[in-house]
Amino acid sequence: MLIFYDIPSKIGAWSPNTWKTRYSLNFKGIPYKTVWVEYPDIEKTIKDLGIAASATKPDGKTPHYTVPAIYDPATKTGLSDSFAIAKYLDEKYPDKPTLVPRGTEALQKAYIDAMMSKFDALWQFMFPKTTWILNEKSEEPFRRTRKQKFEKTMEEMYPQGEKRKEEWKRLEEGLGQIDKWYGKEDILVMGGEDKVCFADFAFAGFVIWIRILFGKESEEWKDVSGWQNERWGRMIQTLEKYE
Repeated sequence: MLIFYDIPSKIGAWSPNTWKTRYSLNFKGIPYKTVWVEYPDIEKTIKDLGIAASATKPDGKTPHYTVPAIYDPATKTGLSDSFAIAKYLDEKYPDKPTLVPRGTEALQKAYIDAMMSKFDALWQFMFPKTTWILNEKSEEPFRRTRKQKFEKTMEEMYPQGEKRKEEWKRLEEGLGQIDKWYGKEDILVMGGEDKVCFADFAFAGFVIWIRILFGKESEEWKDVSGWQNERWGRMIQTLEKYE
């Protein structure tokens, strides 16, 4: 059974990045156990598993240890980074559905990079919302590192009044740009509802982040799930079996 490392909260699984791997594991039907790791414990946990850092900190030199991460006792292999994990799962479990079909890696990476460029308006809503659902042990470092990056508190960052309306509209426009990349009837990146790939989970991780933090019955989720002819709501519904 694989070990999957995720970040806890007061409301359960929430991280858009770890959701990419949670979706991937469920899609492939690989048995796994979730180990919850608070932010201050991530670096030691990953190092102890012998997993290399997946990125560097803003100084460009210091290793940055992140989750999602997995450890596979069968092969004594540990790794982080959701795309690398997806490729590993395809390689080691080829009898399961494929996340990165041959010939699609470059296209999926390009889609994910382009998708991320349309999320400028999202962070000011979601980073504060994340702060408010984290457990106490993780909340302090999350607040501190985001304040260092954005030079404002999470409460200052969260838009209010007219600015909130303007930025919410800008988020809708960003998702509208992504919507134009799809065929009229397509819900998933590769077309039909049975053609699931990792890029779908990479995008869905951010959409479900909105649903989880605002709530299924919130006006915000009703907005997002209804935008672009309900495309994003239908996408999450299509992938629901892998949650």
